[in-house]
Amino acid sequence: MNAFLPADIVVELESAIAGCPPDRCVRMLWRTTDLLVAGRNRLREQELGVLDEVLIRLAERIEPKALVQLSTALVDLKAAPKETLRRLALHDDPTIAGPLLLKSHAIASSDLEAIAASRGEQHLLAIAGRSKIDQALTDILVKRGSKTVCRALAKNPGAGFSDAGYSMLVSRADGDSELAKTLALRPDIPDAPLRALISKAPKEVKVSILDAAPSEMQERIDASASPPVQASSAKPRPAIDYSEARSEVAALARIGKLNDSTVNRFAIRGQRANLIASLSVLSGAPIDIIEAVIADPGYEGLAMACRASRLNWQTTLAILTTRNAPQLSIAERERAQQLFETQHLSTSQWTVRWGELAANAAAAATDRNVAKSGTKR
Repeated sequence: MNAFLPADIVVELESAIAGCPPDRCVRMLWRTTDLLVAGRNRLREQELGVLDEVLIRLAERIEPKALVQLSTALVDLKAAPKETLRRLALHDDPTIAGPLLLKSHAIASSDLEAIAASRGEQHLLAIAGRSKIDQALTDILVKRGSKTVCRALAKNPGAGFSDAGYSMLVSRADGDSELAKTLALRPDIPDAPLRALISKAPKEVKVSILDAAPSEMQERIDASASPPVQASSAKPRPAIDYSEARSEVAALARIGKLNDSTVNRFAIRGQRANLIASLSVLSGAPIDIIEAVIADPGYEGLAMACRASRLNWQTTLAILTTRNAPQLSIAERERAQQLFETQHLSTSQWTVRWGELAANAAAAATDRNVAKSGTKR
């Protein structure tokens, strides 16, 4: 082919459109489309404009099935007939508009926003699947779309979210465990919406999120757990019967499943008896010592007990942030991690097993009480 838009073909097409039967219009449509596809990005703007006019006239005279095929044929064109593309993307029938809304890079951002603001669910769902979506467009989709649309956006790594968009998504995730889980596992989710999401999520959803999270995300999710009730306002805990917890933990130890993953779940689920029994078995310390260091609002004893139990820092942080004690400040958390990582295993085990840990915890509690009394005076 020496020319991609021969003048005689253009003249024939334009003169034959008026009054031609539908089957001939379809044949003309595909001849015109073939010219576009063959020309790809080599057609000049004037040539594209002529083909655009021809396609617009033909599209008005053919049935929807052919329009679906036309939409699919134009999807990958970067140099595309703009008005034809726009009309197809705005079409009320989502089977016609869908392929372009999902994949075409030639549709203007303003047109996508107009479609998102005015069309129905299937149109929004197609846009939500695009490989790249800017924040202004996602704001419209989250505001107007169903939870299905929101889930599709949350799963789409190419979707960008503004602060307002994240806030809306967190609200939409209330009562929708699938959306909450998908949103929490986005690597790019900022800390503020992650905290808001985790704090509102039911316990079973938090566990599900933690189970599915890659290792690099688990610490962020653990740290985003809602703050527990302050120790000063909490009711005294009744004595715990550890007989069942001991049996369960012993069984897990026998089959080699008393590990970080298991202890982490006990902490996140608030299974206090199982958690204390696990630390007792793993560290070799009596249960009353483990009870004392968990009840102590400081971090030193518990960090040492976790180190003696051969747990990793991720699990230790989960225990520190979910126990019934005031939340650690960022500085305290950093000091706790430094202590945990620099303490020798043998030193931790010796200290925990010989009871010095409990004595230290009791002494620290006494010192704090004395300090408080002096302040009141």
